Amino acid sequence: MIVVEFLEGVPNVPGISQDFFSTAIPILVESEGKSCGEITVIFCGDEYLLAMNLEFLNHNYYTDVITFDYTENQVVSGDVFVSIDRVLDNARTLKHSPENEVCRVVFHGVLHLLGYDDKSDVTKQIMTNKENEYLKKCLS
Repeated sequence: MIVVEFLEGVPNVPGISQDFFSTAIPILVESEGKSCGEITVIFCGDEYLLAMNLEFLNHNYYTDVITFDYTENQVVSGDVFVSIDRVLDNARTLKHSPENEVCRVVFHGVLHLLGYDDKSDVTKQIMTNKENEYLKKCLS
């Protein structure tokens, strides 16, 4: 089951909905050979995610996504926290549509739940390629 939540004060992004992610996330997960369990996508602001980054990861900087992985065996589950402030800023900087950037960041978080990491240039490129693949597949 996919749940999408917007914390108070966080604007909805046009074109992004519970229905879209309820379809797209299982496609991504199942294409990677796993089963989709409960994944919650929580849209929040910069300050909320900064506080989480400090509390749980001891990182004192803004980020666009933090994941909490509850995957067991082949059933992918977890929480994906996304800063709408960061995503919209990135969209402007990268000249992407807000919808595209929101999807990219959510897919990035789900890829983390699937075991992908972005700690090196090589693994970061692998994740970017996967994001592009699933953006093409799900936004077409």
